[in-house]
Amino acid sequence: MDPLTQSPCTCFRLRRAARRLSQIYDAHLAPAGLSLNAYSILRRAPAPRQLGDLAEALGMDRTTLTRNLKPLLTAGWLEQRRGDDARQRLIVITAAGKACLRRARPLWQRAQQEVETTFGPTPTARLNALLDQLDHALPTGADA
Repeated sequence: MDPLTQSPCTCFRLRRAARRLSQIYDAHLAPAGLSLNAYSILRRAPAPRQLGDLAEALGMDRTTLTRNLKPLLTAGWLEQRRGDDARQRLIVITAAGKACLRRARPLWQRAQQEVETTFGPTPTARLNALLDQLDHALPTGADA
């Protein structure tokens, strides 16, 4: 086992595969001006969401999400508003953000198809099921 390319570490293997997958999705989404990360954030904000809820849905901590929101806010694809409670920060997708998502959706679908064609539909479905199982088995947030 070459320690430079192989590892018994599950996290290393997942991160390496995730980086390669991200490169595929990022390349496909680039014409829409989005990275996979930005696309994922926009997709999970179809209605006003509290910052903490959005972070949890994405599996990010609030600080990381706040940093990742800045370019989306600057581009005008998302807005930040106060909730009913003045301490609440709501993230709201704008009309421009919805239009961006509509342009990006077929690009994302092509990336998804490339992955499924490369890896195979059955292994892809099995991998997704295993990743969901792992995600549900691991502690989250304050439990971690």
